Amino acid sequence: QVQLVESGGGLVQTGGSLRLACTASGNIFGINSWHWYYQAPGKQRELVASLFNDGRTNYAASVKGRFTISRDNTKNAVYLQMNSLKPEDTAIYYCNSFPPRPWGQGTRVTVSS
Repeated sequence: QVQLVESGGGLVQTGGSLRLACTASGNIFGINSWHWYYQAPGKQRELVASLFNDGRTNYAASVKGRFTISRDNTKNAVYLQMNSLKPEDTAIYYCNSFPPRPWGQGTRVTVSS
């Protein structure tokens, strides 16, 4: 059973940066892609960024040019570099794979204006 643990969230001012990390333990064989999601207060969880095994990436329009998804296979880790943060980026951030695994606890990001 794969366990996902997100970290790196915190409180940052508008325009600041954070780097989120997601570490996966257990059997990750057969995973085709990795994704970051965010869930703002009172809203549905939304896809933010995707990284496919062939190196392709996709981003939500709201974060394109500001966020970068990457991975370190030696550490079973996926990262989300977030720059030029805005108050509307405030949310709990989660990672998951495809095929999906059980959700982790997420990491909270708060951007103050």
